[in-house]
Order: sequence, then C-alpha cells, then structure tokens
Amino acid sequence: MLGLTVILLAIVIALFGRWFRPDGTAWADDQVLGIKDRQPGFACDILFIPSGEPEGPSEEIPIKEWWVENGDLVVEEFNGHNDLVTGDMRRFALEDVATGLSVGASDLEMADLVKERYVHRRNFLLGTDNFGRDVLSRLMAGTSISLGVGLIAVLIALVIGIPLGAIAGYFRAEAPTFRLFGRTFRWPVDDVIMWLVNVVWSVPTLLMVIAITLALGKGFVQVFLAVGLTMWVEVARVVRGEVVRVREMEFVEAAKALGYSPGRIIFHHILPNVMGPVIVISAANFATAILMEAGLSFLGIGAQLPMVSWGGMIRSYYPYITTSLPHLALLPGLCIMVLTLAFMLVGNGLRDALDTRSITGR
Repeated sequence: MLGLTVILLAIVIALFGRWFRPDGTAWADDQVLGIKDRQPGFACDILFIPSGEPEGPSEEIPIKEWWVENGDLVVEEFNGHNDLVTGDMRRFALEDVATGLSVGASDLEMADLVKERYVHRRNFLLGTDNFGRDVLSRLMAGTSISLGVGLIAVLIALVIGIPLGAIAGYFRAEAPTFRLFGRTFRWPVDDVIMWLVNVVWSVPTLLMVIAITLALGKGFVQVFLAVGLTMWVEVARVVRGEVVRVREMEFVEAAKALGYSPGRIIFHHILPNVMGPVIVISAANFATAILMEAGLSFLGIGAQLPMVSWGGMIRSYYPYITTSLPHLALLPGLCIMVLTLAFMLVGNGLRDALDTRSITGR
C-alpha cells in the first residue's frame, strides 16, 4: 500500500503538476540568473516587467527593495548580500511597467498597483540551480518523463511479448504444418520464436538500448521505443511458460474438442488465465524502464533539452556533490530510488495477492 500510494502521488504530479507547482512554465524552465545556486528555503521578491509584445516573454528581476518616486519605479537588485553591498539601482518609467494607471494617480496609488500586479514573493523550498530555476518544480516536472517512459515501454513490451509467448507456448508440441510442392512441412514456431528470444536475451540490455537509441536518434520517443523493444523478451518467456502449463488443462482440451480455432483458444481461453504473472513482471519492468531512462539521460542520449529528466538533472548537477549544494544531485537520485522501490513493492504485493510463483528478471 505504501508503494501504491507513492505511485498514485507520482501520477497526480505528472498529470496535474503544472497547475500547482511553483514554476508552471513548460518543463519548469523559468530562468532567473540573479538568484542562481540558492539554498533550500530561499525567498525573494521578483519584479515582472511585460515585454510589450502580446506573447513575448516578460523580464523577471530579483529585487531587494523597491519604491515609486516621481512617477518612476526604482528598484535595488538582489545580489545575495545586499546588507553588506548595495545592489544595482535601476529606474523604470511606470508607463513601461504597469498598465491601467489612471491619469494623475499619486505615487502611493501607483505603488499599490505595482505591488498587486508586478511584484510577487517567490519561495524556493528546495532552492535554485545554476540557472536560477526552481529545483522543486524541476523534480516535479521530471516525474512525467519517468512515468511516461515506463508506461509506454511496458505497453510495447506487452504488445510484442504476449502474442509471441502465447503462440510459442501453444504450439510447443503441436507445430502447425503446411504443404508445399506436394510435401508436408512442419513449421517449428516455438523453436523460431525461442531462438529469437534467446538471441535478444544474450545481448546486454543497456548495450542494446544504447545501440537502438543511437540508431533511432536522440529524443524522448526514441527512449521508450528502445526500452520497450528490449523488455519484451522477459514477457515472452513468462507467457510461454504459463501457456505451456495451462494448455494441458481440461477446459483447453474441451475447447479443442468443440473445434475452436487456435487463435480463439489462445486469446479467449488461455491468456485470461495467465495474466497474473504478466502483471507482476510488468510492475518489475516498469521499475526497470525508469532506471534505464535515467541512465540514458545521464549519458546524454535520453530526453533532450528543454525536457527535464531526473537522470539529466544528475548529469548536470553531479559536480555539486562536493559543494554546499549537494542536494541538486542527490534529490533526483532519491526520486529515482523511491519511485523504483514503489513499483517493486507493488509487484511483490501483486505476486502474493495473485499467488503466482516468484519471477526474477535479468
């Protein structure tokens, strides 16, 4: 239940995080260089100056103090040690900053408008990175990458592995035959499929994922395709073993006696009775896919900028481990560990609930 709670929380963050995380921009990539490399718990006032264009980006200036003087907005920029050294002073014409000012408004009225619309207090619970981006928001944004890669990779593995494993297991002792040039030939379906499985199985997983990724190119789509195309062999082996066991049961013999086709027997009668182990191995594969994606992103061939990935964050921030900001690299690693552990706990729980035999991956 603890693992399931973590997974449900991760799903909520991945689906709806953009609406409640501190930095709601796409991939949490709002950069404010004036407040880079700040410790957890840092807070600062930010002045937002519109660009003047309908959809242009606004300028964000971290400030220590501000006031309205003779119709102008005067700000002291934040420099991290304003108590010792005064920050740069900047002056803006209010008509360039604020809209909706009434003619002849007093400095006090203009200050109230600026405070309400253009100066906001921002809190950075986990600090900022080397580009002044909110670390908490980037961790939340990375959840969608990990869950997305895991989900689609597992679906690809199931779509390929279940049919191949079921066909191999069903025709293990009853290989179909065909006639050619007046002669009858046996089609060794099981032998062919298991040969393919063993060939793919013999190649190191990470090496194959890297090869597929390099062949397909770098990117988010290529990552889950590469991971999914390497995990189907585990699903195929598990399904084949279960089908071999179930096909000897009485209800399968009855279906054969009624003249049902092999396809109907496999997909309507056998597969519904072997899905327990498949569910368990899928949970383990989900955890494996998250680790693979993180590893690929750490190597620089996974999710590409501006997408944010936990593995990519570790790659960018691992030099900070020996500085005063080690959390920049440690927190993404902790997220990977917690989410992977959650899926493994859920997989173990499903194994016990479904009373299936223990399934170990590579």
